[in-house]
Amino acid sequence: MKTHTFHIPVMGIGFTIDTPFKVAALGIDSVISLVDDVLIEKIRKVYCEKLEVPYQEITDNIEDFRAKRITSYLNLMHDTVQQKFETLKTSWTETNEELKNYFNLLPDTSSLKKEFRRLTANTFDTAEITNWLKENLAIGNIDVNIMTKVDKENYQKKEKLPSIYNDAHAALRGFAQSDLSSSLILSAGMNPRLYSYIEAFDDFYPDETGFIKKKIVLKVSDYRSALIQGKFLAKKGIWVSEYRIESGLNCGGHAFATDGYLLGPILAQFRDQKQELVDTIYPIICNALQQKERTVPKEKLAIKISAQGGVGTAEEHQFLQQHYKVNSVGWGSPFLLVPETTSVDNKTLTQLVKAKEEDLYLSDISPLGVPFNSLKGNTKDIEKITRIAKGKPGSPCPKKYVALNKEFNDRGLCTASRQYQHQKIKELDAQELSQEAYQEAYAKIVEKSCTCVGLGTSALLAHNQDTKVEGEGVSICPGPNLAYFSKIMSLQHIVDHIYGRNQMITRQDRPNMFIKELDIYVNYLQDRYDDFQKHARIKQQKQLLNFSKNLNEGISYYKSLFGTVKGYFEKQSKTVLSQLESYTIKVNDLQKNIEAYIE
Repeated sequence: MKTHTFHIPVMGIGFTIDTPFKVAALGIDSVISLVDDVLIEKIRKVYCEKLEVPYQEITDNIEDFRAKRITSYLNLMHDTVQQKFETLKTSWTETNEELKNYFNLLPDTSSLKKEFRRLTANTFDTAEITNWLKENLAIGNIDVNIMTKVDKENYQKKEKLPSIYNDAHAALRGFAQSDLSSSLILSAGMNPRLYSYIEAFDDFYPDETGFIKKKIVLKVSDYRSALIQGKFLAKKGIWVSEYRIESGLNCGGHAFATDGYLLGPILAQFRDQKQELVDTIYPIICNALQQKERTVPKEKLAIKISAQGGVGTAEEHQFLQQHYKVNSVGWGSPFLLVPETTSVDNKTLTQLVKAKEEDLYLSDISPLGVPFNSLKGNTKDIEKITRIAKGKPGSPCPKKYVALNKEFNDRGLCTASRQYQHQKIKELDAQELSQEAYQEAYAKIVEKSCTCVGLGTSALLAHNQDTKVEGEGVSICPGPNLAYFSKIMSLQHIVDHIYGRNQMITRQDRPNMFIKELDIYVNYLQDRYDDFQKHARIKQQKQLLNFSKNLNEGISYYKSLFGTVKGYFEKQSKTVLSQLESYTIKVNDLQKNIEAYIE
């Protein structure tokens, strides 16, 4: 049973690395990243010392150390949260603050909350209340995230190891061998070899009742992708329990832009075709399970739909639930301002509090070559700029998680590394380009930042840990929505805001989440058109025309939505409809320019 209608998504590599320790016993789902096993091992040591649990280091010399570090950390988290939760359920007193906190956080519509208040108002029978708590309280999920493409090959001395020792494969194994009953969230697109590896672990298969100990959640940005990936996994006997739809651009971290498809129409398609998705995929998994001689569930398996990206008000939260029938809404960036839940160092926290729209931008700093939401003036970027000014661009690359580029060697280099950028600049010097062309190409090379280190360092600083290897530079990846939250909040503050019991946004000019996303997409189209003018190609023209066509269809959808929906956004509707007309003109003008550019 799910107690809350929101979840805390993965943020960066380290910002939610220990969030379940803080919120899972309170019934709140959260997600941690499995990218950095070195960070995971360091945070495991922190919590072993804090909890007075014996700690034995898992060094690089131990076979399969990456998977073992992940399993050990997840088991520590599981055991600690379970123990905390059991204590919560069995220690009823009128003055138990932790238990009060559990119920105070619940939405006022919660039947659990109403029943608890009724029960405690009528009786002080400790045994009766304790039994009720044991039967009814639910724990929050400790979910994990793997970016499917961050799957670097590994070597022992000079010998390449089998693919099961690749980074994402080892992380998957670390989760699969843990005691957790929760979800693996796969993001960044399909990795067929990694998806096939899921078959190796029993916990991912359903039992006769349909229970799956370790569920698969796919983070997707359109229905077609969900259908393709769902079918692929079903053929392996693996069911996708949840499709997590994230805005392509109005989100934190890496931004996987769609071809102009907007969040509202995408959610409408999932809502309207959810049953079709189940009906299409379920026969496939049944056939696969029969062929594998595994248990076939007695009844059709269910799927959940969740959404995240740019949600900032209780009204938007409720609208996603009611209109699009989503099972859970992800609230990410605002939780970066909640020290009770996330691990952010004080300097970065101060920068986030002060951040305005112009400070939050879509950058090209990620070595993965994917647009990346970032904060201007973050200390990792300052570190990078200092190196460039000294004539020594590039990072030392101590962790190599995204050393995936094989232009210069078979093992791969990170495009943010000193070694890669040195080689790339040497190539550039040999081309004898004009000063302007050289500077443009040079800027693209040195723009890349060491995010796989920078996105984890904040957690170490927040826990007063040594960062001699990593340095003190912090990368941070908030979404544009953070501009409208400008104070440090308690967990109660932000949850009250989510459920409409409190208002943590004091500004009056925050745009509707759908309009904000549209604005980002129109700016993205403009940037792509500007680039197209420099290097005009027929293929690119067709892509841009398709992009603008999809944007126009999305705008038409929103005109209809905001013109007819009742009970929501009534104060905003006139403004929104006016804004939509303005964006129609912008997109049409861009479309005409694109059409006319190549005759």
